[in-house]
Amino acid sequence: MRIECGAEALSYRELVAVARGEAELAIGPAARTALVNGRAIVERIIALGERAYGISTGLGALSEIVLSGTQQTDLSRNTLMSHACGVGAPLTETATRAIMASLVNDLCHGKSGVSPAVVDQLVALLNHRITPIVPGQGSVGYITHGAHIGLALIGMGDVVVNGRQMPAAEALAQAGLAPITLGAKDGLCLVNGTRCLTGLACLALAEAEAIADWADTIGAMSFEALKGQIAAYDESVLALKPHPGLLHVGRRLRALLADSEIVAKHQGFRTQDALSIRSIPQIHGATRDQIDHVRRQVEIELGSATDNPLVIGTPDDYRVISNAHPHGQSLGMAMDLLGMAVAELGSVAERRLDRLINPAVSTLPAFLVAEGGVNSGMMIAQYAAASLAAENKLLAQPMVTDNYITSAQQEDHLSLGTPSALKCLQIAANTRHILAIEFLLAAQALEFYPGLKPGRGTGAAYGALRGEVPAYHRDRFLSPDIALVARRLGEAGWAGIVAATLPRDI
Repeated sequence: MRIECGAEALSYRELVAVARGEAELAIGPAARTALVNGRAIVERIIALGERAYGISTGLGALSEIVLSGTQQTDLSRNTLMSHACGVGAPLTETATRAIMASLVNDLCHGKSGVSPAVVDQLVALLNHRITPIVPGQGSVGYITHGAHIGLALIGMGDVVVNGRQMPAAEALAQAGLAPITLGAKDGLCLVNGTRCLTGLACLALAEAEAIADWADTIGAMSFEALKGQIAAYDESVLALKPHPGLLHVGRRLRALLADSEIVAKHQGFRTQDALSIRSIPQIHGATRDQIDHVRRQVEIELGSATDNPLVIGTPDDYRVISNAHPHGQSLGMAMDLLGMAVAELGSVAERRLDRLINPAVSTLPAFLVAEGGVNSGMMIAQYAAASLAAENKLLAQPMVTDNYITSAQQEDHLSLGTPSALKCLQIAANTRHILAIEFLLAAQALEFYPGLKPGRGTGAAYGALRGEVPAYHRDRFLSPDIALVARRLGEAGWAGIVAATLPRDI
């Protein structure tokens, strides 16, 4: 598949497809025209000797120092080397590629004044699957990750190609590419803006959407196994509290559980269920409403030019404007919110799966194993889920409300959006593992309802799981099963099997 940067911004789904290696990227004619125009403005500024931040001056607190001649191009190279000071374990290849695609998308608005060769080199690296090694920590919102990526464009640093680490210069040569020479402002264009935050936010949003769908499906399986009372999901009742997410989850649950003989048999079994079962529409629905809000923020940011300074107009009639668009406050808040929303899906899932293994509330065999004592069943799987939920509680604390002063007080308010996006991705990974554990437990619980058919959607989910993971008749090595299921929850296969049983609009 080929995705083109054109007159319109990339959608977050397109960006994620590029990041995951499912699509190649190209620069369309409209974007090329915008790039050439923006660069011509920068060259005009240089030719006229005009004072402009980051073009003919130093950066940050050094913005009062005027540069001339080769100093302006030297600044670009020096910017990458001095700003590439990240620490810690490297980002995943997908995360780094998301940042690269976000860089291309933002630069193609044509308002940065970057050399088109910089964008072409980024696209070439993406399409040749050459991924710079980028330390994950050290960003207060931007700068460090972009600098490490920029170094690879000029043949510095290390990259990964087909799983093998090698020097960037070697990888470029193998792909028939050459290191580029940076011009004035190019280094600043690579480290500035919200491109890093936006790329990571696109990944987090896509993860959250998939997790929300699986939370409904797996929660519905637990509902069946725990003899849930379907009246709580009645359409007329839910309509009395018409939050959009709540209503959407209610429709999904009714469709997932349609024709369930297990649900039908146990109506009237109890007066009402525990909140972790009864309030799935309210809890999951609230998360979906936050996802919708985050989606709007991400889409706006993708359509934004976030460099500083920005160049506007034509080479004959232009303005160069210092501004604060690199500040990622809106998206930083959105990432904090998304982290809390996804953590809640994991929190309530842990409560459901705890009920599944407790015979006092489930009326099922303790720990979902027929021969207890010699077998421990799912006892410790719940411990793992509890640990992940506890970690999520810590990670879900907001970052945007904290603040530090950088660049000798020139940058004295920071969004901390990039670390928030990174912790949001970790929350999503933890929650996917919690749901994987609940999936295994809920499916095992359904083994104790022989002869009773589950719902349309829950039955499809059960069948997909059992196609790869057999039921537990005695204890076996659980960790590989959890890892397999967590991986499948992030792929399209099983999700498609479930979706095929549901109305197209849910």
